[in-house]
Amino acid sequence: MYIPPHFQIEDVEIAYNIIKEYSFATLFSQHNGIPFATHLPLILDKENKYLYGHFARPNPQWKDINNQIVLAVFHGPHCYISPSWYETNTAVPTWNYVTVHVYGEVELIKDEQKLMDSLHEMVLKYEAPNSSYRLQDVDADFLAGMNKGIQGFKIKINKIEGKAKLSQNHSEHRQERIITQLEQISNADEKKISALMKSNLKNNAFINE
Repeated sequence: MYIPPHFQIEDVEIAYNIIKEYSFATLFSQHNGIPFATHLPLILDKENKYLYGHFARPNPQWKDINNQIVLAVFHGPHCYISPSWYETNTAVPTWNYVTVHVYGEVELIKDEQKLMDSLHEMVLKYEAPNSSYRLQDVDADFLAGMNKGIQGFKIKINKIEGKAKLSQNHSEHRQERIITQLEQISNADEKKISALMKSNLKNNAFINE
């Protein structure tokens, strides 16, 4: 990924936070000699530096992915930036965004207990704290049948790249004008980008709160 120095996320903990918050990723690999992508949630094991996930078995991507170096892209908030918000008309439109790219080697999970452990962790992450749904309460035979339809995998993290393009290449005055405009837009991404830009200006460094 092309990352100008002023957009680079250097703190790996911030990158981990983005991975956890925006965990529905795009996973790229080579399949039959051409790029192939699947959109799926990935769970981070920060201590051991792994990502865990699973494919639907009819998805052909898993069939030749074992031992491949793959790319997982975690898409954070993003939004359009209009030059009409600047103090001059000598400008062009742009896009502000936050993203993390993770590179690593894939290993297919063949151990059923390890697969179940990763599924339990995924349910715990996405279910609300007061949810009545618990994977361990599901009928064991039904669950075993469903598990035959998926292929678990893990990715050993080799490299992480993080980018936060938040108009850092513009003056503080212009950044403040952009923040003011974004705060008037009700969309969630614009609200998030404006909050991140404000935090960046205050702390002189990108912080994912």
